[in-house]
Amino acid sequence: MTLEHRAFMYDGTDDYLSVTVPYLRSGLDRGEAVVAVAREPGLSALRDVLGEKEIVFVDSAGFYQHPVHTLRDYQTIVKENAPRRVCALAEPVWDGWDERQTLEWIRYESLINVVFGKVDARALCPYDTRTLPSHILAEARRTHPLLLAPGHDGANGEYIDPEAFESGCDRGLRGERPHDAEYLPINGADLHHLRSFVAERAHRHGLAGQAAQNIVTAVNEVAANALQHGTPPIGLWTWRDGADLVCEVGDHGFWRPGPLTGFIPPDSALQSGFGLWTVRLLVDLMELRAGWDGTFVRVRKRR
Repeated sequence: MTLEHRAFMYDGTDDYLSVTVPYLRSGLDRGEAVVAVAREPGLSALRDVLGEKEIVFVDSAGFYQHPVHTLRDYQTIVKENAPRRVCALAEPVWDGWDERQTLEWIRYESLINVVFGKVDARALCPYDTRTLPSHILAEARRTHPLLLAPGHDGANGEYIDPEAFESGCDRGLRGERPHDAEYLPINGADLHHLRSFVAERAHRHGLAGQAAQNIVTAVNEVAANALQHGTPPIGLWTWRDGADLVCEVGDHGFWRPGPLTGFIPPDSALQSGFGLWTVRLLVDLMELRAGWDGTFVRVRKRR
């Protein structure tokens, strides 16, 4: 068995309930582990109709905070319920994100097909056609192999393979560094000075405690990776972008990472990609660009 990943285009609460209620009940009837991650007012409406029963109800607003964390949390649900099949209602949150964050959530919906591709589970992802922007609805059709929409229930002809989809995600978003970005050359394996440098910039930016430590750890991991695999000269640039502290590590090596690099949860710390996966967990956003001018990893941490 493999994952059934279906986008559901709905038009208002009645339409929403007419599909989600039977879907969740079917999971209970089959003895599946049923999880309903939904937005209001749909979440309360589902509770009213279904009661608590054996369904785990979760508010999307709290669950969809960070794409990589959400991937990890769904993995936990699958593992904790194994060998039972999981039946998940999975409604993303699309408001409150900037352009880069929105792209990461679109990318997340595509990654689901790889991360859980061989998992025996069902996921129904509702999209409100009354309130969501047209481009979000269009991307939903490109990231879900199955589609439930007026006049259609089944295979989705607009679906794009995740590797092909990911390869075009970062085009057009990457901005230039500001002229006043601070620069630190990375010359040796002792990264103590780099950690102090980033910690000081984090403090100036208003980051403290675990948030500050996370970005220091993330930049240290990226720099260590560049020292091990990259080509000198290697350097770090830092600057502020609104509420974000931005740190970028670059080297002159020409690396050709696959489009899914650092997005797939590794099985262990020894597996390739563990370092970049960890970095994504620690920061709000990580962007990777590799070309003839070098390899650059940019991370953002928001106040």
